[in-house]
Amino acid sequence: MDRSSEPGRPGGKALRVLVRAVPPTGLEGGARRGDDGRVRERQAGRNEELGRFLRAMRARLRPDDVGLPAGGRRRTPGLRRQEVAQLAAVSVEWYVRLEQGRASEPGTAVLDALARALRLSPVERRHLHVVARGEAPVSRPVSRPVSDSLRALLDGMPLLPAYVVDFRFDVLAHNGAAAALFGEDFGTGDTDNTARMLFLSPRVRAMQSEWARVARETVGNLRATLARHPDDPRLLELVGELRSASGEFTRWWDDHTIRQRAHGTKRVNHPSVGELTVHYDTLATLDDAAQRLIVLTPADTGSERSLRTLLADRAGSLL
Repeated sequence: MDRSSEPGRPGGKALRVLVRAVPPTGLEGGARRGDDGRVRERQAGRNEELGRFLRAMRARLRPDDVGLPAGGRRRTPGLRRQEVAQLAAVSVEWYVRLEQGRASEPGTAVLDALARALRLSPVERRHLHVVARGEAPVSRPVSRPVSDSLRALLDGMPLLPAYVVDFRFDVLAHNGAAAALFGEDFGTGDTDNTARMLFLSPRVRAMQSEWARVARETVGNLRATLARHPDDPRLLELVGELRSASGEFTRWWDDHTIRQRAHGTKRVNHPSVGELTVHYDTLATLDDAAQRLIVLTPADTGSERSLRTLLADRAGSLL
């Protein structure tokens, strides 16, 4: 081993100065330089993709599609750049730079104006924001019934409790296995909303072996949802109802807990078969209805046997 770098050895001081002067590339300073270069590279690629997308959207439109005169013969199909700029109320020079990938990151209001000018669909508007800014705008969910295909999917899982909720946590549909586990009144009255049932239904509360954890996660999920939809009157009404009815909800709401889990494990204490351990998974639809399918699966053989017993008992009671 070269011992010249040890204190008191010849050359040790010079070597220590050299080490301090040239930091290894793995240190924070080198990482910042590398990250900064990657950020600029990603931004340049994003600008180029934005320009290509805008050109493609412009090319598919004709002047009469947007209420403009044709203006004589055109050498290329689609709107002219100055026409898009006029419709979006932006300068022609800035829009040209935007299509060329040379403009700075546009704001959300400008992107929405471009989406209206180019007659973009909701999916295309979302893509425009993602390409331009790396983030998607929050859209207002549209309330609609559960589709026939989603209902068929629910009924096609006869051995697994499953149900569909909207962004307000209202239960929109459920299958027979969910009724066997949670009761025939699941989805009605105090159990028409998963947040309401946890805090206002004594029976549902008693079934949750880890009620505090599940309820706290629900509060955090509800707060995150309200942040995305702060003006929804029914969501605000639900929060107000739970705040007035539950001190635990109020305490957890006021500490601004944010907890969103797409999957996990919980224990359910059923009055007929005892405790079951189940996994839960949340699958979201990709349309503007913002519906979610929640499926429970047994976590062990004992829970699977208990669930099958509940299903058999329900089938016998319906005969």
